[in-house]
Amino acid sequence: MKTRMKNIIVALTLAIAVTSVSATELNKSVLLETSIENKLELEAWMLNESYFDSKDSKMASGTVVEIAVANPDFSILVDAVKKAGLVDALSANGPFTVFAPTNEAFKTLFSQLGVNGIEDLTAEQLTPILTYHVVSGKVMSTDLSNTTVPTLNEGHKLKVDLSDGVKINDSKVVKADISGKNGVIHVIDKVLIPE
Repeated sequence: MKTRMKNIIVALTLAIAVTSVSATELNKSVLLETSIENKLELEAWMLNESYFDSKDSKMASGTVVEIAVANPDFSILVDAVKKAGLVDALSANGPFTVFAPTNEAFKTLFSQLGVNGIEDLTAEQLTPILTYHVVSGKVMSTDLSNTTVPTLNEGHKLKVDLSDGVKINDSKVVKADISGKNGVIHVIDKVLIPE
């Protein structure tokens, strides 16, 4: 009977020890899994495509200017539009098609020009550049063809090339069809300069 009791006590002790270790390992596993999920959530936030997603109800109901303001990757474009005094014009009924350069595109241009940023450019310098990025009408990506189209910068046209992806002059469209209530935005990787 003593031996049997000892075996039961040893078995219970082992069961408690294994359960304790298993619970500790389970807690570590849950903490690790939670940590990984949080990291993935953070990474997903950093790559949040909703900044470019026209299905977001707030953005889809906004003007092309409001869409740009809501997207942190257009902050330099927004500053340029404000400095050039074009906010009201681009907030009007339109419709407009805007080929919107990203902040990286503007930084590349600033480097090429040897300037620090928008603050080094005048409204008179910005206006012809910005109006060269805007076409009258709401032109969706499915409406594009190999052609040239007039811009709001009178007398200047953009070349649309569909032979290798979608190119506007020498810039690539990196995201298309961000639709708003007064037009559409197509994101491009270079600032367009009228010739």
